[in-house]
Order: sequence, then structure tokens, then C-alpha cells
Amino acid sequence: MTATTTQRATPSGAPQHRRSPSRRRPGGSLRRMRQATPLTYFALIMTFILSVFPLWWMFVVATRTTTAASQFPPALVPGANFFHNVGRLFENSSANFMTGLMNSLIASTSVAVSVVFFCSLAGFALAKLQFKGRAFFTVAVVVTMAVPVQIGLVPLLILMDWLGWRGELQSVIVPFMVSGFGVFMMRQYVLQTIPDDLMEAARIDGCSTFRIYWSVVLPALRPAMVVLGLLTFMQTWNEFIWALAVLSPENPTVQFSIQQLNESAFSRDFALMFTGATFATLPLLIIFFVFGRQLVGRIMEGAIKA
Repeated sequence: MTATTTQRATPSGAPQHRRSPSRRRPGGSLRRMRQATPLTYFALIMTFILSVFPLWWMFVVATRTTTAASQFPPALVPGANFFHNVGRLFENSSANFMTGLMNSLIASTSVAVSVVFFCSLAGFALAKLQFKGRAFFTVAVVVTMAVPVQIGLVPLLILMDWLGWRGELQSVIVPFMVSGFGVFMMRQYVLQTIPDDLMEAARIDGCSTFRIYWSVVLPALRPAMVVLGLLTFMQTWNEFIWALAVLSPENPTVQFSIQQLNESAFSRDFALMFTGATFATLPLLIIFFVFGRQLVGRIMEGAIKA
């Protein structure tokens, strides 16, 4: 087979080859876009300072006396009172700080595990199972994401009183075992990741619906599950309004305990409060440094697959 070329006749009658227009290569412009400028470094440094300085100043005040909180210019070097403040923190009977730490750890872990499990189940059902009313339930899940949490505080409080859970730890666990955001996130991930042919092959092999979820869907959902679990853990750990409304000072979470340190009629012991805030922030920092790269990698993996 011979190659053909497009020819155009000239006024003299001689054929002339048609030349394709030249294309500009984008490599040079892309390289210029990827090069960091001094303004880029300045913006990154300012972002780092503005993000880290509040945490650093909180730790500095926790190592000093209360007067350091109102000192100008602010103290930037740690002091020598940190262990003294830690002793006062755990000896404070009104705050029950150790109980608050343990309750927050139990509640955050339980909520994170339950949200990942139930939301992945619901997302799988809404994405791949055919049943009557699937579209209605999907819309209902999306609508729940638009309703502010504060609107449901009073009905939830009435329900906790009716169940007899007021002041108990299960009152901050059970109402948040499933989230609309988690269900919608898992549904979208299942739609993008699990092909229908793979499920049909599993059914031909004799797998039940739950076995398909456990053996086929769940391994593919690990990136989304890691992201959802870590975000849920941090959100539950930082929850304050609901814990303040439903728990008692004798059985608090860590955020409620820090609020109890602020209960004083005449003065505020900022050194003690910031010491408690430092201990409350420490688990989140550990999670970020241990799982931060994995969290960012899983998010980027999901974005690339999308």
C-alpha cells in the first residue's frame, strides 16, 4: 500500500505539496509555569507562619504563667512551668481531664469505625443495588447534608432524655454513627471504582450480596475509607456543642473538660487552659504526622481515578 499525499495545483500547472501548519510546543510555557518564583516562596512561608504560630504560642503560654497570655510583645520562647501546669491540670477535680481524654478517644474511635462501615454499606447499596426507591433515598441523603446540625439539637436532647442516655457516653456516639456526607462520598467512589462486570462475575461465582461487598467492594474502597475515617475521627474529637449540651461535668469529653477549666467567677487561668488545649491537640497532631502523607495520597489517588 503506497502512501498518498495531498497536492494542490499551482497556476503554472505543477503540483505543490500542502504543508501542515506548524504547531507550537507547549513544553517551554509549562516549564515556566512549574518554576517557583520568590513570590511563591514568600506566600508559602507566610502561610506556614500563620498556620503554626497559634499552636506554638499556645504551647509557650502552657509553659509559663497566666500573665504570659497578656504580655506584649508576646512571649515566643517556652518557659519552665510546663510540668507544674500539667500537674495542676490532672489534679483539677472540676475538669476531670483524664476522664475527658479517655471518653474522647473511645467516642472518636467508635464513631469513625461505625461511620466507615455503615456508610460504605449504604454507599454500595445506593450505587450498585437495584431496588425500589433508590433515587428517593439518594436525594434524602443529599438533603440531610444541607440541614445544619444545630437544628437537630433539641429533638436529639428530647430523644436522649427519653432513652435515659443524658450524661452517658453513648449519647455522643450513637447519634453520629452514620453521616450523610459519608454515604454520599462512598456512593460516588463506588460508582467510579467498581465496574458492573466485576459484580456480575462475582455473582456467577456464587457470591451473596454481602460477600460481594466484603470481598470485592471493600478492598477497592480502602482509599476512601482511610480519608473518611480520619476526617470523622478529627471531627468527633473536636465536637463541643453537643457534648456540652448532653454530658455532665462528671463524665465529659476533652473539649468539655477544657471548658470546665474556664469556669471561674473572678479570673481566667490561661496557662491551665492552654495546657489542656495542648494535650487535646496532641493526638490530632500525632495522627496528622503518622497518617498525613497517606491521607493526602489517598485523596490524590481518588482524584486521579475520577
